[in-house]
Amino acid sequence: MRPTYRSLSGLSLASAMLLAAAPAQAQQQLLPAQSRVEFSARQMGVPLQGHFKKFDAQLAFDPARLASSRIRFTVDTGSATMGARETDAELPKPVWFNVPQFPQALFESSSIKAQGGGKFDVAGKLTIKGTSVDVTVPVVLTQSGGTTTATGSLPLKRLAFKIGDGEWADTSMVADEVQVTFKLALTGVGKL
Repeated sequence: MRPTYRSLSGLSLASAMLLAAAPAQAQQQLLPAQSRVEFSARQMGVPLQGHFKKFDAQLAFDPARLASSRIRFTVDTGSATMGARETDAELPKPVWFNVPQFPQALFESSSIKAQGGGKFDVAGKLTIKGTSVDVTVPVVLTQSGGTTTATGSLPLKRLAFKIGDGEWADTSMVADEVQVTFKLALTGVGKL
């Protein structure tokens, strides 16, 4: 004889539990209008600033269950802008982001560790232009009302991802280090 579950309004207990758990994850969303992803570099010693206009996050983050929490963050590389038409026309080309072949950069978390005081180390793989590198991103979370804000920065070596290769590989022209900073407004994250 097979075990049976008592139904709740026509649903099995197992189904009811799954439905009750699903909305908590589905409610976690990025608020793009309140978020930003910026980058800075140096060309011949002069600081350059830019940002990405399109990015998205899919997350299942529970501060009480970090082992099962996951973050997947994508950036549309074709949305990069540095505020000058000539520069913006160069960024999608093969030597830089190669947008036709690699339209998105991707970060996928593999582990999240609490450091106390709303600080977390998020380890994972960052993939840009088909090259994946293991990185650890220090993130600070703050909460106000129903919004959780994640802030942080990550230094990258652009040549590790073949960004600005060929004649632009000369680091006396464009420095190898690029600083990526972010502020991500999120909804649906549990109390820290």
